[in-house]
Amino acid sequence: MDHISLDEIKDKLDFFNKMYDVVRLVDPLHKKVLEYRQSSLAEALDTCYQYWGNNRICDNCVSVRAYHDNKSFVKMEKSGEDVFLVTSIPIENAASPAVLELFKNATDTMYIGSGDYNEGEIVSRFMKELNDAVVRDPLTSLYNRRFVEERLPVDIIDATLKNMPLSVCFIDLDNFKSINDFYGHETGDLAIRTAGEIIFKNVTPEGLWAARYGGDEFLLCLKGSNEEHGRAIAERIQADIEKMPVSKAMVNIPLSISYGIETMSRTPITAEELIRRADEKMYKAKKEKNPGI
Repeated sequence: MDHISLDEIKDKLDFFNKMYDVVRLVDPLHKKVLEYRQSSLAEALDTCYQYWGNNRICDNCVSVRAYHDNKSFVKMEKSGEDVFLVTSIPIENAASPAVLELFKNATDTMYIGSGDYNEGEIVSRFMKELNDAVVRDPLTSLYNRRFVEERLPVDIIDATLKNMPLSVCFIDLDNFKSINDFYGHETGDLAIRTAGEIIFKNVTPEGLWAARYGGDEFLLCLKGSNEEHGRAIAERIQADIEKMPVSKAMVNIPLSISYGIETMSRTPITAEELIRRADEKMYKAKKEKNPGI
């Protein structure tokens, strides 16, 4: 079942409740639980992630993915000592984004390989690694582009509703092609990994996150930060990267970055537009350093 309509929910909600431990409707973008009343959806008080007791949006949100891709997705999640299979099914013909979430407690029926997998720590570690693999870049351990595409719209909506600024910073390593061409791809990977470690160190508070957008490009989401605060973070990253050359065959290869920042304050801006504007400002900064590019 790749999707379901509002009429089908009305006819089958009781049936779903017989098969699953938890059945709920959510707005994946606003992160709100929905109530189905009189053939329509109404917003409840709870946020969808309250169920897991961690007070934060899940990194690997299959409900956002189900909504964006218009097909069903399944993942494993842990609540206390219980392991759940979570199925997310997009809902058609709804006035606002809506997804059906079906939770099945699989604590005593989920086996992976051999050994006592009822030991919570083992299952929990496996699930974290599995979920991280979907949204993490393997080279830098920062988030990946898929995470950006799924999470940035959610944070924009949250910032808009809370009337707070949100800044996007687009970062590009300078002269990366020359490093790759002259020293080889292994050194190029080391340069990206080094930059990723420095970026991660400087983007840690709640609401801030960083991703490898692709190649030698990085993106920072700075919720609650105006342009001045965002620039301070970017300049701190720039200074740390310039102090951290990559060593190759007894040669220190200097690193530097160019960056651009776009801030959403009072007027909402789409994720695509924020990224495009920040990218243009980054390219302008790079061109000022090297007019020949």
